[in-house]
Amino acid sequence: MRDRFRAAGRRRAVRMLALGALLPLLARAPLAARERPSVIRIGAPSIAVDPDNYYGALGLARYHGWLRQAFERDGVRLQMVGYRGGAPLVGQALANGQIDFAWQGDMLSLIGRSGGIRSRLILPMTRMSNAYLAVAPRSPVRSVADLRGRRVTYAKGNQIQLQVIRILAEHGMAERDIRSVALDRSIAAAALASGDVDAIFGGADLLALRDRGLARIVYDTRGQPVETTSFNALLVNEDFAERYPWEVVGLVKALVRGLHWATQAGNREALFRLWSEGGATASRYYLREDFEGRPLQDYLSPLLDPLFVAHYRRTQDLMFELRLMRGRRVDLGEWIDRRYLAQALGELGLRDHWSPLDAQGRPLARNPTPQERR
Repeated sequence: MRDRFRAAGRRRAVRMLALGALLPLLARAPLAARERPSVIRIGAPSIAVDPDNYYGALGLARYHGWLRQAFERDGVRLQMVGYRGGAPLVGQALANGQIDFAWQGDMLSLIGRSGGIRSRLILPMTRMSNAYLAVAPRSPVRSVADLRGRRVTYAKGNQIQLQVIRILAEHGMAERDIRSVALDRSIAAAALASGDVDAIFGGADLLALRDRGLARIVYDTRGQPVETTSFNALLVNEDFAERYPWEVVGLVKALVRGLHWATQAGNREALFRLWSEGGATASRYYLREDFEGRPLQDYLSPLLDPLFVAHYRRTQDLMFELRLMRGRRVDLGEWIDRRYLAQALGELGLRDHWSPLDAQGRPLARNPTPQERR
């Protein structure tokens, strides 16, 4: 049995090395020589692929036409598949072969990989996303410590759940010390106003409640340890990646172009204005506030740097500690595949546009070591 696993591992290693050597040649290969899919299916929570929402790298690539440009001459159709049930349904679709790419958070993507979903992690989609704690204007709650025994709503089973667990731990508490209430995001504000819950953990959209006089923000993760923020990434089905490496590079290139545009100094206000239109959930004023304190290049970086890898390692360790993961541990060095990003950065001439961050989110003055990259 052990010899069979070793042989399978060797065959996989040979295939990956061979593909790595081929990637630089793919861009120069005659179009007729490439096998192309008829459609590329990208799955995400429904809000992320709303036709009127241009948030994130995917939205920017759609808005500027870079996704269309990447595939239209080859006759490849792009299909954006939105799931109203959020990240759990995205993971199920990837597992069932219903989509080729998935935009998914750290927690559920690790659980899926541990459970046997054949995926590769190829690109960060968001980094260091903040969490906010909102309470009613006259609430006696003044800090996270005051949540003990109180009713708190947040999206359990999603990446913010781990943020909540980490935030509580920073204040000497565990999830069992609060009364978790499962509510749909659309009715959480009404529940806070009626007194059915005492607090909401959520994202920057809670700033809108504050400015309408419906809530106070008593805590947020800006300026806090990077462990309290959340990350998510783009996953690709392994079989699709092995069969269509050119299309994977093409998609990554389009998304990197979006991030490059967003991080150019002259585009900051245009970026926030675009993200606040249509289906986005926060105005540009809240986005400006949410992203303050760090350069946009830190937040909107495509790099699979030591910060990104350390976050996924810490997330996995925490989930095993909490028994949220019970399968095999995910080998991050095997799961995270940097080849497509390296090819895209090289073709776009952007290898030096972003600076890597270390595991604590500080600028890295040197290239990361192999140990830091794993």
